[in-house]
Formats: sequence, C-alpha cells, structure tokens
Amino acid sequence: MPKKIQNKKIRKYGFTLVESLVAISILSMSIAATFTAVQNSLQNSSIAKDQTVAFYLAQEAVEFIKNRRDENALHNINGGTNTWLTGISAVETDLCWFGGGSTPQKTCAIDSWSNTVLYCSGGFGTCDPLKQDTVSGSSTFGLFGYTAGWTPTIFTREIQIREVVPNVEVEVMVRISWTSRWGLKFFVITENIFNRQ
Repeated sequence: MPKKIQNKKIRKYGFTLVESLVAISILSMSIAATFTAVQNSLQNSSIAKDQTVAFYLAQEAVEFIKNRRDENALHNINGGTNTWLTGISAVETDLCWFGGGSTPQKTCAIDSWSNTVLYCSGGFGTCDPLKQDTVSGSSTFGLFGYTAGWTPTIFTREIQIREVVPNVEVEVMVRISWTSRWGLKFFVITENIFNRQ
C-alpha cells in the first residue's frame, strides 16, 4: 500500500513587532539603570574627595595653632616673654582675638606655607578662598595657602578662637566651606587647646 504523504504546514517562528518593542524597552531600562549607577558613583566619589581635602585642611589649621602654642612655650622656656597665645589670640590686636574688652571676636585664616595668620574682615564667610600651587615639578606643588600666583580653589578655611578658661584653655573652631556642582558644603570642627606653660 502506498504511503500517504501528508501536507504539513511549515510554520515560521519569529518575533512580532510588539515582542520586539518590549525587548527593546527592557534593554533600554537596564542600560539606563547602569548609567545612573555609574553617575551616582562618580558623584559620590567627587563628594568624598572634596570632603577628604576639607578634613585635612581643617586638621592642618588646628595643628598650626598647636604649633604656635608650642613655639611660644619654647620661647618662654628660653627666657622670652611670650604667653602661650602670643601671635594668635593673646591681645586685642592679634588677628584671631577671641573677644573681650572693647574688641569683638575676630575671624582669621592661616597660611601654613608662609607661617602667617591673616585677618578676615568679619565673621565666618568673610575669608578669601585658599589657593593651591598647581605647577608640576615646583617644590611647593600641591600645597595650599595664599601665595600670589597660585590657583584659587573651591575651599575656604576660617578660624575662630573662644576662651574657655582664662589663661588655661581655649576652643579652636575651624570652618571649612566649599562650593561644588552640588551646592555649598561646609563643616566645623572644634578642638580645645590647653596652656602648657
């Protein structure tokens, strides 16, 4: 008996237009999510870098004040007449005067590279931004200060000193502020310093 040959319908398998659009939408969302995650990581990295620099600038200011206190103590030991706050906040004419008498509290800035204290015209928010040496290969490359010719930075460092116990203890308050793409950022650190003389 002869075999019957059946007509089989050949069915073509493929994607419809709707299926293609759904697949493209899912792919687009996954790519957008990846780009958003990368953008957030870059933003957080930039913020963390600025915060790290700001922290070290604040700590440098506190160490500068401690160093001045220690230099005054050594000068006094060697027969000098310095008080523990000479050149910082010992008298009303000092640039970081903590206030009292007829003179209100002053705000100052420090330039650790040139070992100088600078007066700011008012309270916090009145000091000039720090500058940085950006000339590669120079002996001061990367340092912060107020040297003419250095590049202005986004960071401003301001210092106020408050007397806690007369001739015994002061509180050093350092405010670091900076402006980035994400707005104005700042923080304040305080540290109490004691008379060692």
